[in-house]
Amino acid sequence: MNNQNEDQQDDNNHPANETLRPTRRQFLKGLTTGAVAISALSESGCGPAIPPLKTRGATNTTTVCPFCGVGCGQVVSTKGGKVINIEGDPGHPISEGTLCSKGASGIQVVNNSRRLQKVLYRAPNGKAWEEKSWDWALDQIAARVKETRDKTFKTSVDGRVVNRTEAIACLGGSALDNEEAYLLVKLMRALGLVYIEHQARL
Repeated sequence: MNNQNEDQQDDNNHPANETLRPTRRQFLKGLTTGAVAISALSESGCGPAIPPLKTRGATNTTTVCPFCGVGCGQVVSTKGGKVINIEGDPGHPISEGTLCSKGASGIQVVNNSRRLQKVLYRAPNGKAWEEKSWDWALDQIAARVKETRDKTFKTSVDGRVVNRTEAIACLGGSALDNEEAYLLVKLMRALGLVYIEHQARL
């Protein structure tokens, strides 16, 4: 009602012999109507084409970012045995799809010509690196853990039973999920370790 009165007042302000020009209100109404019409036309088929998804046909696997202790979720897309994309997992309760610059560029760690994919071993006081198999490396790790444990294992201290070794420590990584962390702690406790910590707590 007030708008009609204002329009009538604007019309009364112009004598009949003057050239009629649109009022500011009429101009804005026309501008809004034109903008709506143009946007409707552009959405009806004149808009830009949507490019196809680069992950179309890929297998998506959820995982945890391996960098810091936050434990953000990632979705890794693979096609033909190769990682083609890594992005944030929107369903992850910690990060809710967001990633920092390191997590967002995780694909550069996977697809990198300088990434080590073989075991390299340098003997004590040696100068050259030797390529070894994974079986050899795992056997060496197990043998050295057992040797250190056997040398430093204490059954009692000051008459109290302790059954522990203080020569080995364990630090869990942020890429471990709850189940893996549980199994790791059970193994370390079975070996008699006292110094057990997790990266996400530091």
